[in-house]
Amino acid sequence: MRREKWRKYWMMHAVGGLLLTGFGLSLFGEALIRKWDNAAFWDWVVWGTLALLVFNAGISLVGQAVIYRVKMDSLSDRD
Repeated sequence: MRREKWRKYWMMHAVGGLLLTGFGLSLFGEALIRKWDNAAFWDWVVWGTLALLVFNAGISLVGQAVIYRVKMDSLSDRD
């Protein structure tokens, strides 16, 4: 049963992390477009900061997913 628990945690963190990472990169692109279009300083700074927050959260979730995967793989099928 423990293996299924780690698999569930791994799957949630891996998928969530990849989604947040992609969304953070999309927000970064939006910040670049706003800066390129000479938007107000605070406009593109806010978008860029939000992009960094979301991207780093996604990377953190992917890292945690790796930890869960290692824990899952270290258990035998009997556990």
